Amino acid sequence: MILVALFIWLGHHHLMQQFENSRMAHHERQQREIRLAMQRSADNLRQLAGLTAAAPALGNALAINDTLAIDNALRSQWPSLQLEAGVDEVLVFNPQGQQLGHSGGMQPVNELPVQGWIDDVLAREAPMTTLRCGLNCQQYAAVPILMAGSSIGMVVLSRSLADVTREAKEVSGSEIALMVTGYTGTATLDVGRRLPEWNGHLVALTSREATLPLLERASHVAPIFTLADRPLSLPYAERYLEISAVYMEDDADWRSTGYFLLISDVTPQTVAIQKATNTLLVLGVVGWLAAELLLLAILLGPMARLRRVASLLPALAKGDFTGVRGKLPQHTPRLSNEIDVLENVTRTLANQLEHLESSVTVHSSQLAERIDELARERDFVNSLLDTAQVFIVVHSSDGRIQRVNAYTRGRLALNDSELIGRYFYDIFDQLPPAGLPISGRSLARDTSLNAALKTPQQEERTLQTADKRCCTVAWYHSTLPAHSREQALRISVGLDITERKAAEERLTWLAERDPLTELFNRRYFQDALQSALLHNSEGAIVLLDLDQFKEINELSGHHVGDHLLREVAETLFLNLGQRSIIARLGGDEFALLLEGVTSEQAISIAGYISQLLSGIGFQSAGRKHHISASMGIALFPTHGRTPADLLASADMAMYKAKESTHQRWYLLSQAENAKDELQDRVYWVEQLHNALENDSFELMAQPIVRLEDQDIKHYEVLLRIRHPDGSLITPQQFITIAEQSGLVVPLDRWVIKHSLQALSTLQTRGISLAVNLSGQSLHDLELKQYLTDELRSSGADPHHLILEVTETAAITDFSTARNVLQTVRDLGCRTALDDFGIGFSSFHYLGQLPVDYIKIDGSFIRSLLINPDSHTIVKAIADIAQGFGKQTIAEFVDQAALMPILKEYGITYGQGFYLGKPLPLAQLLEG
Repeated sequence: MILVALFIWLGHHHLMQQFENSRMAHHERQQREIRLAMQRSADNLRQLAGLTAAAPALGNALAINDTLAIDNALRSQWPSLQLEAGVDEVLVFNPQGQQLGHSGGMQPVNELPVQGWIDDVLAREAPMTTLRCGLNCQQYAAVPILMAGSSIGMVVLSRSLADVTREAKEVSGSEIALMVTGYTGTATLDVGRRLPEWNGHLVALTSREATLPLLERASHVAPIFTLADRPLSLPYAERYLEISAVYMEDDADWRSTGYFLLISDVTPQTVAIQKATNTLLVLGVVGWLAAELLLLAILLGPMARLRRVASLLPALAKGDFTGVRGKLPQHTPRLSNEIDVLENVTRTLANQLEHLESSVTVHSSQLAERIDELARERDFVNSLLDTAQVFIVVHSSDGRIQRVNAYTRGRLALNDSELIGRYFYDIFDQLPPAGLPISGRSLARDTSLNAALKTPQQEERTLQTADKRCCTVAWYHSTLPAHSREQALRISVGLDITERKAAEERLTWLAERDPLTELFNRRYFQDALQSALLHNSEGAIVLLDLDQFKEINELSGHHVGDHLLREVAETLFLNLGQRSIIARLGGDEFALLLEGVTSEQAISIAGYISQLLSGIGFQSAGRKHHISASMGIALFPTHGRTPADLLASADMAMYKAKESTHQRWYLLSQAENAKDELQDRVYWVEQLHNALENDSFELMAQPIVRLEDQDIKHYEVLLRIRHPDGSLITPQQFITIAEQSGLVVPLDRWVIKHSLQALSTLQTRGISLAVNLSGQSLHDLELKQYLTDELRSSGADPHHLILEVTETAAITDFSTARNVLQTVRDLGCRTALDDFGIGFSSFHYLGQLPVDYIKIDGSFIRSLLINPDSHTIVKAIADIAQGFGKQTIAEFVDQAALMPILKEYGITYGQGFYLGKPLPLAQLLEG
């Protein structure tokens, strides 16, 4: 029934939708036709106004403002305009808006926007048309009157919409009404034509007796503006009528609005839709009745079969399996339905019940056999418990032992008679509560302990076995399931975890200790220092770093270095382990935490440590190593209130001790702020990184003058950083931090790269550039490959490149320096030994170093005029260099008085502010 109702509703909805679509299309067509008719009427009226304005007599009369002549000119045209064209009124205005002529018409002129029309028409010198609805709807056409190429006035023609109404009625075939809404004029209106709900009055309508009541009813049903979008259908006088409205868009009167109302008779279409719907209803009901009858005919046979199957079910309960099978079909059809399946299931059920009945006897005999199997399984479980290598104890709810396995008996060296019936914690609780001996335990305590076993839990206890060894046992207690009539039992399984506990203790030890020296590690030291700070303790930390440990590792091997670290650790622990916490922080760094000591005591301990280390006398592979350390001392809380700040302060003090030449330790004063120095170091590291990434370094070039003829073909490249204020920062402010942070090697590479780029241009002028190499670059294994690649990519001649290394760097690691300098010379570059003379021991190595130039340290050159000893040193250096075939360069030549002395000693080149100040390398490139 629902399906039939749905089909009927869909059919009716589809017909109504088609009807609505056709009516909407008809409504839109009517609107277009009416608007087209109004447009044709307006065009025709504008043509008539143009012909009237073109009359010569009218123009001449208007030019002299002769009203009588204007009226005569209008009267001559008025009959044809009124009778043939349906014009209702003709008006003539001068440019000032004064009416000078008039024919026909009843519309008061003062209600028209004459001045606005004149301004619009005369300004554009083009005609205009408009529509105004008041007591009626009038079309107006205003045309300028031209004479001698200029506008001298305006002609206005008006005409009603009677012709448009007739044309609309003919086109639409509907009754037509013209309604004006919102008019506020004072003229008396026909009350019978008023439609208050629409605030309008009917200007014209056809078939008033039939049309007016329908419009009054429609005004109560829907607003007028909705009829312009969608027609309204109303049953009226046993007919179905449709009302639609056409809004007159050209209406220029803001006080009112005009509508054409169209009334169409849609009774035939509506009646046809109703008949079609009724037909669908009759067909649907007939079809439904036929389907019900057909369904009844189909189900009669299956329902009879169902009743037969249902009648057989009581026979199954009585055990009449053969009779049930006899009344059911023996085979299931290939194309079976649900009833066939039910019959087959019933037949199968009968077979299964019969089989089950016969199986009961067999199962009874099998049950006895199963009891015997359970007995064997019980024996297997008992043997399993006895072979398990864990403590297994079964005890009652009050804690009395009822059963133990063989492993438990063996570990305790007790038999069942000594265990059964005793309380669990009397045997396995070897540690009594504080203040009570083992013999003082009471039954109350055992009861409370066993009460805790009502829920599964874990615990660890110590047990002394028969061999007098103490072992740690992890116990797992749980309740065994039991019937309501049986006593609840509990089982406790114990696992010997002694070895695991030992391993955990070992891991704990490793977490706090240094595996090599067995001293405390950095983490434990920081935790101990944090604890001391939290307890507001006062004291000091001593951070020591072994001197020349790297050389010992490289010369004798890392195993020797490890042995040395163990010797130092043992010495410190034996002599200071009772008074302080000693830790190895990593590498060759050790730290001591001294609580309750003053600065004087800390200094005394540092001196004592120096004595201890110097007395070690470490020997390996025939070499005797003298052990020393640089120590930094920081007081807490003076130099920091966190472990990180204190270690940073001590680290800073340790570096100052390394820089010192008269003592092995350094104590920060209260005025010194290690954090500020660290921040300054971090600042310079960031600046260096930024300069490397952004190529923001600047290169300067200082001339090296040949003293014999003042020729300049040789410049030293100097590195600078441009400060935001425009000043240049010299390397003295950042080179130490670059060496400590490992950035000096990238700095050297940057200088080499940009110097070679400049050299590719300068070499054509015979100019050579000298570039300084740091001591760390001597250990750069990729320096040779880098130089080779840069020389190839820049196109620079290696002969014009001079690489300088300081005397200190060369003598500190003589073998490495010699290899690097020889490698550079093999590439074609020249080499120089900078700051020569301050090492005093370098004369021995001078002949073995592959260098081309010896640069005499500036401290000797500047003191030549005041210190006789400097004369001796400079002359000796010049003579030795000349003897080895090397050229000399004097640094810091800052006054003319030095020139004769340098020439006298045979020094080849000079460098200093007197000979030439550094200038930007870019300026040198420009020539």
